[in-house]
Amino acid sequence: MSVISEENVRGGNVFKDISADDEDWQPSEMESLCMNCYQNGTTRLLLTKIPFFKEIIVSSFSCAHCGWANTEIQSAGRIQDQGVCFTLKVKSKQDLNREVVKADSATTRIPELDFEIPPFTQKGSLSTIEGLLDRAVSGLEQDQSVRRAADPEVADKIDEFILKLKKLKEVENEFTLVIEDPSGNSFVENPAAPLKDEALTVSLFKRTVQQDMQLGIRADDDLSEEPPGDDLETMRNEVLVFNTNCPECNAPASTNMKLVQIPHFKEVIIMATNCDSCGHRTNEVKSGGATEELGTKITLHVTDPSDMTRDLLKSETCAVIIPELEFELGMAALGGKFTTLEGLLKDIKELIVSKNPFVCGDSSNTDRVQKLKEFGEKIDKIISGELNVHLILDDPAGNSYLQNVYAPEPDPEMTIEKYTRSFEQNEELGLNDMKTEGYQEGN
Repeated sequence: MSVISEENVRGGNVFKDISADDEDWQPSEMESLCMNCYQNGTTRLLLTKIPFFKEIIVSSFSCAHCGWANTEIQSAGRIQDQGVCFTLKVKSKQDLNREVVKADSATTRIPELDFEIPPFTQKGSLSTIEGLLDRAVSGLEQDQSVRRAADPEVADKIDEFILKLKKLKEVENEFTLVIEDPSGNSFVENPAAPLKDEALTVSLFKRTVQQDMQLGIRADDDLSEEPPGDDLETMRNEVLVFNTNCPECNAPASTNMKLVQIPHFKEVIIMATNCDSCGHRTNEVKSGGATEELGTKITLHVTDPSDMTRDLLKSETCAVIIPELEFELGMAALGGKFTTLEGLLKDIKELIVSKNPFVCGDSSNTDRVQKLKEFGEKIDKIISGELNVHLILDDPAGNSYLQNVYAPEPDPEMTIEKYTRSFEQNEELGLNDMKTEGYQEGN
């Protein structure tokens, strides 16, 4: 059995990138009980990294006595700041091939069948939509022989439901798959990347107290909705520092937080994390004010390399659109950022091209890889001033900002449009109340 040395734990060396060239990096093996025949089998553990999904533990069990085998995947990375919900309209058999990372904390629903797989009832998996359906069928079929003997009527109803699940794989009718994960560590592939996925909706949400308890990040007896707040004036005048863990290597790190007033705009909270162990740096921006009454759409005609130095605030609710590239980045991606236009474009390139988990490795599609490579080259041309485009920041919460370099005069290359949010946008922002419910009924 291989041993994980104590000195490798700190600094993140335990989790390595998957590589066929690293022959020394072998799974850890241990003897463990087979839950099928109750004799001893072998469990193999591999600690590795998948882009976006961070660190994972892949475990594989096999029993030489009865032949039973099982493979599981478990997230070893940090829990994200917000939960994530993926809603996919499955319209064709091609959609069944979409790859899915499903964390064990995720709830899977198919509303058309009133079917739900609760959180923590299945181990995490890296699979496809078809694989999720097959796994659900296998789970329901597992104890059918016992049910037929004990309660034939219930067994018959489950058989009927299994047939409905199997029929979904024919995609004779469109159906909806919802994956809601409070840990924020689940993902559904966008096969059209870098273009917008018309069939997939991604939204972020704030976890409930009960979900925090399920994830183990809040004590069972802690029922307070919000942690005690700091004095507002202290936040304005000081940089607050608190301990955290690095999102890359999980080593102890520190996060700095500061309340900053952006000229001609509003106050925002900037949080920056620096890791001394691996050198990773990240920054995130949260709006310091409430959601605005109207949404904001900012359109900039990028015509000169000097535009790259414009300060830019992208809130966590803001979508980024580049019409000339047929590109749209949803509000759930990248989070909140206070950077420059060049910084945002580089982050987009890194997210779509460099860190795309579904175009890495031997199974990646050659055409898709080439398409993403060309997209990255176009981003480079925009940064260097060789390609003029329109960049649109569409924020239904009205909390995003792009610097007007001509201020206080109007910017000839920039337009700012205020608009009334739709019911769906209010729902994504968690703002729906009696007034918006009436709006839905009337529209």
